[in-house]
Amino acid sequence: MSGSRTYPDSPSGPFTSPPTTIEDRNDRSIEIQSPTEFADGVLDDVIDMYAAFDPTDRAQGIPPTGEARIRNWLETIGEYSINVVARHDGDVIAHAMLVPDTDDPAAIERRGDVEWELAIFVLQAYQRAGIGTALLENLLGHASDVGITHVWLTVERWNNPAIALYKRVGFESTGTESFEQEMAIVLDSDAETA
Repeated sequence: MSGSRTYPDSPSGPFTSPPTTIEDRNDRSIEIQSPTEFADGVLDDVIDMYAAFDPTDRAQGIPPTGEARIRNWLETIGEYSINVVARHDGDVIAHAMLVPDTDDPAAIERRGDVEWELAIFVLQAYQRAGIGTALLENLLGHASDVGITHVWLTVERWNNPAIALYKRVGFESTGTESFEQEMAIVLDSDAETA
C-alpha cells in the first residue's frame, strides 16, 4: 500500500458489523445500518440530519451549511465512500463515513491498497449516549468486512471527547499539526481483495 502516513504495527478488531440495534444511555432504540449507496431516500434522510446539525459543532469546515451545499458535498464524496447511519424512530441521527484517498476506481475496488479518511457526526441531542462509539465500531466492522485495512482521521487537538473515543476503539496518534491531531488504525481484515 502506498501512502506517507504512519500506521500502528498491530491490527485492531474485530468490530461489530451492521445492521445492529443498540439501546443508548438514554434508553432509546438506535438502529445502525450500512446503506450500499445513497439511494431509496437515504441521501435525503442524511441531508435532513446535516441540515439540523448545529453549525457551532462543525469541525474543519464540515459538514457544510445549507441544503444545496450539503447535497453537493455528499454526492461528491458519496460515489466511492463507505457509509453507516444511525436511526432513531426512522430519522437519521448520526452518520459515519470512510472516504478513499484516491479517485482511481481500480485502486478503490482493491480497497486494501487505499488509505481511507474517517468522518463521523452525531446530532447534538444524541451525543454522549454511546451512539458515536457504536456507530464507529460498526463502520470499522463494515470496512473490515469489505477489505479496508488502513483508516486515518484528523481531529482538533482540543476535542478531548473525540480523541478518547478514537483511542478506545484502537486509533493511535500518528502526527500533530498546530490545530489538528492525526490518528490512524489498521483493521484486521479477513476479506478477500482483488
